[in-house]
Amino acid sequence: MTPLPQRREQPSPSPLVGLRHLVAGALRPAPGPGRIVLAVAMGLLTGTLFAAAVLAMIVAMATGLSGGLGSVPWPWAALANAALIAQFPLLHSLFLTRRGRAVLARLVPGPHGATLATTTYALIASVQLLLLFVLWTPSGIVWWRAEGVALWLLLAAYGSAWLLLLKASLDAGAEVQSGALGWLSLLQGIRPVFPDMPEHGLFRVIRQPIYVAFALTLWTVPVWTPDQLALALSYTAYCLLAPRLKERRFRALYGERFRAYQRRVPYALPLPRPRAADV
Repeated sequence: MTPLPQRREQPSPSPLVGLRHLVAGALRPAPGPGRIVLAVAMGLLTGTLFAAAVLAMIVAMATGLSGGLGSVPWPWAALANAALIAQFPLLHSLFLTRRGRAVLARLVPGPHGATLATTTYALIASVQLLLLFVLWTPSGIVWWRAEGVALWLLLAAYGSAWLLLLKASLDAGAEVQSGALGWLSLLQGIRPVFPDMPEHGLFRVIRQPIYVAFALTLWTVPVWTPDQLALALSYTAYCLLAPRLKERRFRALYGERFRAYQRRVPYALPLPRPRAADV
């Protein structure tokens, strides 16, 4: 396999337009059978695990984490479950540091590790989520299970939260969130081009719609157990704090443009900004 040519494309003003161009270009892959096989294999593996992880999350949280396959005896199960909760945000955030990104680029041997970094990142995240929701050891305690009208209302809220998360992910650049950016770029023999700083769609309303939408999925479930409460509290804290690190990277990358966006758009709640802060 040969290294990628030193070619870049200009980012599209719309993530959806950029994604369409990326997919259209992948239909005409650049010559190089070894590179093509690697790209398609990584795409299939990551896409399959990503879909499985999302499905596992939806089902597991809808049942209040009452059906995990873990069988660690209590009270040791509490430590095992805590480790499953902690491993996702810790490793997920570690790979976003400068040193973590360097490690991520070397996880796929050969000359294409850096190109596949976003795909590898999504692949690892999918495995982490599968471990969390499949290997969870349930407490066996159910505090409350919605019935009748309450069940349908909560299912509607839960489904709406997931649709909101999907919308926010599309606004941010679905190719990055799903890991498709890496393998689709490799298929074409080009360097990955990240979507521009998101300012449209839900990002016009708040700066962190992905984290807020995910937090909403944690609290709109129709079954409440100690397991679900532990997950909801832990990951809501993560959703409030982790974007601070993301915004630090955005300030370094976009400078005054991002600072103006911060002054113009609220962090997590769509509250009116003071007039003095308006740009």
